[in-house]
Amino acid sequence: MTAQSLSRRGFLAAATAAPIALAAGKNIPVGIELYSVRDLMTKDMPATVRAIGKMGYQVVEFYGPYFDWTPEVVREARKAMDDVGLRCNSTHNGPASFTGDGISRAIEYNLVLGSKFVVMASAGRAVTLDDWRKVADTLTSACEKFRLTGLRGGYHNHQAEFKAVDGRRPIEVIAANTPKDFMLQFDVGTCVEVGQDPVAWIDSNPGRINSLHLKDWGAGTGPDRGYRVLFGEGDVPWKKVFDAAESKGGVEYYLIEQEGSRYPAMETAEKCLAAYKNMRG
Repeated sequence: MTAQSLSRRGFLAAATAAPIALAAGKNIPVGIELYSVRDLMTKDMPATVRAIGKMGYQVVEFYGPYFDWTPEVVREARKAMDDVGLRCNSTHNGPASFTGDGISRAIEYNLVLGSKFVVMASAGRAVTLDDWRKVADTLTSACEKFRLTGLRGGYHNHQAEFKAVDGRRPIEVIAANTPKDFMLQFDVGTCVEVGQDPVAWIDSNPGRINSLHLKDWGAGTGPDRGYRVLFGEGDVPWKKVFDAAESKGGVEYYLIEQEGSRYPAMETAEKCLAAYKNMRG
């Protein structure tokens, strides 16, 4: 993707800022949360996965529906990745993957995909701090079984986890009541939207921010604000976030995530990757 294919605003922002240097000795893979191209995934999953690999992404993250696939479809997804040199480092899961027989299925499918982390994408209905402690207990119990197979657990935040309940943020409850090898997968834009400091969160959890969803957010009204801004067009202080993630957070890979934009999904994915490369140098 050339610089001319970026939006004018995104290109100017990238061109006027000095490229962000990688932390010494680190080359962090960049991937995409496949929810970003969900309509295409529904129509033709293998072709979409191959197109993402050919675009230049290095990693993918499969989202919720993968859990309901047959074993044959899971193997088909793995073949599509292998065809273009992609890796799956993590999957996004509902609570079913962390309880009962769902744990066994999550383990089976994640091992086929080559995943390292089984991530809870949403806790469902959790209101009180006690509810959040119960979520943490469920995660911890599942982690014990994941660990036996070489997998690790993780949790993906949204806005609610950064909004205080009785004086404490639920994400702090999750962090304090899960094992130290448990990943706190950081959705950056949702943290920024609710007025929280993403760098402070990374700094306070060294070694546990093993992956970040590079979802931007831009204040203001209009069809191209909120989560419809492309990566690099919003309010997230990306340079500070990358510096913190690589110096303290323990990041192993980044994932572009886009809920929608003014462009079709695949073009959006391509523009976000180009903006990331421009920003990173």
